Order: sequence, then C-alpha cells, then structure tokens
Amino acid sequence: MKKLVFISMIITALAAGVVFSALAQDNTDGFLIKRLTVATGIENREPVGAGDSFPTDTPKAYCFLEAIDIEQDTNVIFVWIHEGKEISQTSLALKSGPRWRTRAEKTLHGLSGAWKVEIRNEAGQALKDISFTVE
Repeated sequence: MKKLVFISMIITALAAGVVFSALAQDNTDGFLIKRLTVATGIENREPVGAGDSFPTDTPKAYCFLEAIDIEQDTNVIFVWIHEGKEISQTSLALKSGPRWRTRAEKTLHGLSGAWKVEIRNEAGQALKDISFTVE
C-alpha cells in the first residue's frame, strides 16, 4: 500500500511538472498576452466597437493588447498586414509589472479585404495574431 501511495505521489509530481513546464513555455518572452482585440476606438483605456468585421467607411482600426506578468521592460511590435502584404509596423513599450495595456492604430483608407495584426517580440518572432475583415 505504501508503494502504491509513493508511486501515486511521484506520478502526480511529474504531471504537475509537465503542466508547469507548459505554462512556462507561454511566458518565454517574459510576459503573457492576456487580451488582443481589434476595435473602432479606445475609451477610458479600453477597446470599444470590438469585432472581426468592419465596414469600409471605418476610418481607423485599433489593436488593443493587454499583457500580464511582465518580467522586465520590453517592446512589442504591432505588424499590420492587408491581404498578405505587410503595410506598417509600430513598436510600443511594455513596462515591467503585473499588467500593461497598450494599443496601435491604423488608418484603413477604405482598404477592404482580409487584415491581420501580428504581435512580435523585439527579435521579430511572432507571438500572437488577430484577424479581421473590412467589407
């Protein structure tokens, strides 16, 4: 019986280590992306008019990012992509601490079709992306 309890404890410890390891991999850049949203505006530091499809007369789109558990000051790059072609980049700071919100904006110029905003780290590696359409 003692051996069974001991083996059970080892299996539980190993499983916990695997879960912890998987969570740690999400934080390889020293922060976690909690929220990534595209919206038509920002009010009181929060996105408004969030969606995944916008009419062609929408003047601007805002990509809102909320990061948590930021280990040290760093930058993220917002890359705006239209129909597979990179249109622009904006580098913005994330300050160390438990939470940081930031946003990048893009004038759409009535360009319809598929859009994507890719979030990259300082080394240029893609961390996360969000897609939307302009119709």
